[in-house]
Amino acid sequence: MAARQRGGDYRAFILLSILLGTQSEVWAAQILYSVPEETETGSFVGNIAKDLGLEPKDLAVRGVRIVSRGRTQLFSLNPRSGSLVTAGRIDREELCAQSARCLVNFNILVEDKMNLYRIEVEIMDINDNAPKFLTEEMNVKIMENTAPGVRFPLNEARDPDVGTNSLQSYHLSPNRHFSLVVHTGEDGTKYPELVLEQVLDREEVATHHLLLTASDGGDPPRSGTARVQVTAVDVNDHAPIFSLPQYQVTVPENVPVGTRLLTISAIDLDEGVNGEVTYSFPKITPKILQIFQLNSHTGELSTLDGLDYEESGYYEMEVQAQDGPGSMTRAKVLITILDVNDNAPEVTVTSVSSSIPEDTPPGTVVALFYLQDRDSGKNGQVTCTISEDLPFKLERSIDNYYRLVTAENLDREKFSTYNITLKATDGGSPPLSTTTHIAMNVADTNDNPPAFLQSSYFVYVPENNPRGTSIFSVTAHDPDSNENARVTYSLSEDTLQGPSVSSYVSINSGTGVLYALHSFDYEQFRDLQLRVTASDSGDPPLSSNVSLSIFVLDQNDNTPEILYPSLPTDGSTGVELAPRSAEPGYLVTKVVAVDRDSGQNAWLSYRLLKASEPGLFVVGLHTGEVRTARALLDRDALKQSLVVAVQDHGQPPLSATVTLTVAVADSIPDVLADLGGPEVPHDSDASGLTLYLVVAVAAVSCVFLAFVIVLLALRLRRWRRSHMLQASGGVPGSVPASQFVGVDGVRAFLQTYSHEVSLTADSRRSHVIFPQPNYADTLISQESYEKKDPLLTSIDFLECKDEAHSIQQAPPNTDWRFSQAQRPGTSGSQNGDETGTWPNNQFDTEMLQAMILASASEAADGSSTLGGGAGTMGLSARYGPQFTLQHVPDYRQNVYIPGSNATLTNAAGKRDGKAPAGGNGNKKKSGKKEKK
Repeated sequence: MAARQRGGDYRAFILLSILLGTQSEVWAAQILYSVPEETETGSFVGNIAKDLGLEPKDLAVRGVRIVSRGRTQLFSLNPRSGSLVTAGRIDREELCAQSARCLVNFNILVEDKMNLYRIEVEIMDINDNAPKFLTEEMNVKIMENTAPGVRFPLNEARDPDVGTNSLQSYHLSPNRHFSLVVHTGEDGTKYPELVLEQVLDREEVATHHLLLTASDGGDPPRSGTARVQVTAVDVNDHAPIFSLPQYQVTVPENVPVGTRLLTISAIDLDEGVNGEVTYSFPKITPKILQIFQLNSHTGELSTLDGLDYEESGYYEMEVQAQDGPGSMTRAKVLITILDVNDNAPEVTVTSVSSSIPEDTPPGTVVALFYLQDRDSGKNGQVTCTISEDLPFKLERSIDNYYRLVTAENLDREKFSTYNITLKATDGGSPPLSTTTHIAMNVADTNDNPPAFLQSSYFVYVPENNPRGTSIFSVTAHDPDSNENARVTYSLSEDTLQGPSVSSYVSINSGTGVLYALHSFDYEQFRDLQLRVTASDSGDPPLSSNVSLSIFVLDQNDNTPEILYPSLPTDGSTGVELAPRSAEPGYLVTKVVAVDRDSGQNAWLSYRLLKASEPGLFVVGLHTGEVRTARALLDRDALKQSLVVAVQDHGQPPLSATVTLTVAVADSIPDVLADLGGPEVPHDSDASGLTLYLVVAVAAVSCVFLAFVIVLLALRLRRWRRSHMLQASGGVPGSVPASQFVGVDGVRAFLQTYSHEVSLTADSRRSHVIFPQPNYADTLISQESYEKKDPLLTSIDFLECKDEAHSIQQAPPNTDWRFSQAQRPGTSGSQNGDETGTWPNNQFDTEMLQAMILASASEAADGSSTLGGGAGTMGLSARYGPQFTLQHVPDYRQNVYIPGSNATLTNAAGKRDGKAPAGGNGNKKKSGKKEKK
């Protein structure tokens, strides 16, 4: 149901903003609705058709649908009414926990235009959850000598609702010994505390039974109860005291299972059973209990399961230290999870066109997809790229949506299918990437006419051919496909000396085969000039023409005819003159003959059949030129007789002969000058060869010119790209990682420790230096920090093992000697001499080291809750003023740090102007850092 129409106190508001861009841009809009949680399936949320400016019937026609991002879809579209309705049960607490506002985001896609609209639906909270305690019964042990006014923390109740529907108050059943005080934390959580009003008397009443009620502010209100059982125990002078009121640790999410994160430590000054401290979780959710494990004896907090930053980046829990009789103290543990680049980007293709026409203009959207990475920060920043040699480009849309658009004109004849690889890469180190392949088919359009293999065809047909004979075949190729590539052939009408061309030649329209309809007669006509048209079946159809020349070949039915020298009536020839001074190869004369046949039948060859002086003259085989084979000698006869035969190449060959008379004399140069060889007749075949040579030279020149233009274009493009990169400044420099790590504004560092600790409110100004991730549980001091507080003195830490043996250990301060029973330890009864010795077992060593580091962090932490007055060693005021430093020994003189000979200095000695024995009292630092 719509919040405005059916919810009395809920108001639905719609914010619709439409940004109009250019024609190539996608419309972007944002629509906001609200709906109460726990509404029935199919309840009205909003009129999406109206808000999009559409009619309900247009939703299905235009392909309007909801684009999901991997989560369960909570809403659906009603195609009949055009409304947005709920698709199932909606639980606000399950979706948004206790967030102030609960917004569900998704997108509406209009498929035909590939427009995206961002939809936000606010889930309004209703009072459907009652406050609930984690445990139905709480046990509190109070010593009978506890002074009135002491407060004991109780487990708080949880209410997943928000606002006034959340937890508002606590009530305790009436009892004269106890009252209830409620505190509100910084995050708004209410914490109940049990206040002792009268001193308990175990002999009078050993156990008190109370009822704690938690109520919310809903209408009607809901409540939850828990039983509180208070047990009075005998006197236990000291309660456990944590070394820190709050423990913090930062670990990467990929730490192995079972890794020790930190060790908590609490000290109880009592002996025996009263001094045995056990650790536990007083309240913890089942989810955290499956991830972390606390050793009840050592206080080590380790992992039971793998950590996942994407699931939770921060854990807050309480640990409780309790001695044998039941005195307890609580401290907070804050665990911060660092994100590791362990999730590859995800690419979700929302919409894609499987086929696009090749005449699609540049800028057309062909695909829409969504990028996401579950990591955060740089690890979650995703960039998407495609190959640069594709005619497509990527454009950023709203949110993390990208559009794939055409960058240039397509040509199906070059590439009919594009395999586009989308590569999504995050910004982690090392980066992770995901590839997605999109197959894009280019649909054909009729943009290419049929093309013949040659610009013109020449066909040679022998005369007297049979009727109906196939004489030639033409083929035209159309690079288009399907109907656009189906070619039909036809002949253009023409006439040849009266009859039309179609009466001599016909063509098969499907195959392009030409047939002779008549027997050709060489003597009637020698050639036919035709024009063949090839047309495709596109819409509209395209066509091209080619000229076809049919030459009729003559049969060898004519003998060669000798034109020169002409034959006289007596059968002899004229006299040819040759000077005696002629060199070998001298042209004497030339026999010229023709054959009325054509082709091979007219190819003539010349040979010397008979000579009066063999070896003196030679005849060119193809030219008919008569030349001297050697130099003329005086002994050669003045008259030489030659018989030259001219033969064609027909089958069978035909020939003719001629007799030449050559006069050898060098006294008639003028006559020799007049004897010039006859002009070579014009050869039609030679002219055709010249034409082919000219066309070939022109084609080679065009190809070379095109190659030069392409080369210049590539050079210009590379030059522009290099100048653009120089103008942009290159790759941005890397940003140095922060050297300080903080958790919720709280910082900690290794600070000097004082015998008398005084914590002020401005101690939050202290600096904090956390270790590298490989040593996440160890604090490393990188720079000294000085305070003006005179109560704080420094502790010397030796960081370099090489210098550890050169520094003498400070002897114990005799002013702080205690008896064996007063010394710290696991049981308080370990053997040792009166001067104080170092701990003799690993357990004491680790305990004391943790005490030193934790105490230093406490001194630097401004949020400490144990900071009492000076001289109280940080004990809470509720334990009375009698516990001063004069009752507590200084354990620092008997404490050492494993791996170092550092000795804690006596702060009191410094105040008195005395230097501790064996130490100079000044803060020292190794000259080189400890290797990791």
